[in-house]
Amino acid sequence: MLAVNYTNLRDNMKSYMDKVTDDYETMIITRKDNKNVVMISEEAYNNLMENVYVMGNKANYDWLMESKAQLESGKITRHDLIEVDVNE
Repeated sequence: MLAVNYTNLRDNMKSYMDKVTDDYETMIITRKDNKNVVMISEEAYNNLMENVYVMGNKANYDWLMESKAQLESGKITRHDLIEVDVNE
């Protein structure tokens, strides 16, 4: 996680945004009166929102935890993939 003050961010905006998106960094922009903000990439934001949704729905969460428990206990089945010609 990076921390940068607002003035430094403003003077070097492109390079900091590139660092956030290219290097998957999270950046805290420090401001007066502790009114800090966090910069993350759109990809990281979308991933975070998806996790909030999945974990926030009890049915989804329970299903996910049950699947995880089955995987960890070895209760899995293997299936061959069937290739389908989408041009037909």
